[in-house]
Amino acid sequence: MRDFKKLQVWSRSHDLTLRIYELTSQFPRNEIYGLTSQIRRASASIPTNIAEGCGRDGSAEFARFLQIASGSTSETEYLTLLAHDLKYLNDDQYVELMDTIVSLKKMLTALLRNVRTED
Repeated sequence: MRDFKKLQVWSRSHDLTLRIYELTSQFPRNEIYGLTSQIRRASASIPTNIAEGCGRDGSAEFARFLQIASGSTSETEYLTLLAHDLKYLNDDQYVELMDTIVSLKKMLTALLRNVRTED
C-alpha cells in the first residue's frame, strides 16, 4: 500500500484540479451542468484514481488505476482546449493548464512504466 500524498504526480494533479475549479467558476452560468461539470469531474478523476490505485494491493492494480488517471488527463486536455476555443479561458490560462497537463501525462507515463517493472 502506497501513500498517495507522497507522490509528486498526485500533488500536481490535485493542484490542477484546484486550478480548474477556480477557473471554471468564471465560466458562463449556462455551462454549470455542461462543460463546467465535465471538466471538473475529469480533472478530479486524475488524483482520485491515483489515490485509489495506491490503496489497492499489488502493482497490477495500481497500474490499472494509473491508466485510468492517464485517460482522465487526456479528457481534461481536450476539455481545456474546448473551453479555450469557446473563449471561456484566455490564452495565458490555456497555456498554464496545458503545460501542467502535458507534464502530468509525462509523469504518469513514467510512473506507469516503473510500476510495471516492479512485477
